[in-house]
Amino acid sequence: MNRPIPGTVQISVRHILTDKTTGVTTRTRNITWRSTQYRVRRPASGKHSVELTCSACDAALVAEVRDEAHYRRTTVILRTLAALSVLVLVVAFGIAVYEGGKTTPEGQSGSVLFPLSIIAIAVAFLAAPLFFIKSSGYTGVSLLKAPKLHSLHAVRG
Repeated sequence: MNRPIPGTVQISVRHILTDKTTGVTTRTRNITWRSTQYRVRRPASGKHSVELTCSACDAALVAEVRDEAHYRRTTVILRTLAALSVLVLVVAFGIAVYEGGKTTPEGQSGSVLFPLSIIAIAVAFLAAPLFFIKSSGYTGVSLLKAPKLHSLHAVRG
């Protein structure tokens, strides 16, 4: 079993072997790769550059690993923004229902809160899942320099 070790991150260097796209109206993309697993210790503070090598072509890749505190702080901030977006969505929906249900006398314009709440609903509807997905995909590892046909995949750990 591959258990996570505290203070480390598992990085997989992927060498893309084929990348084929088929179809005209419906596009299908098939990607095959060979990967090499590395376990890298997170630095005590700040960021640390690590040189990794591809097992398929011996190319050197440089990855940047952030410390555990930065990783956790960024994840918490992104999850908090997702929760605040959900809160804005619920409040704006309530305001839109309340303001949209009002009747106004002839010749009088409606409240400015209704269009603002509709805009807030649209923005929060997009922002909440994006912040949540970004927070669950954040690992604190980024690829700095790599030749073509290489990618980096980091797993929390």
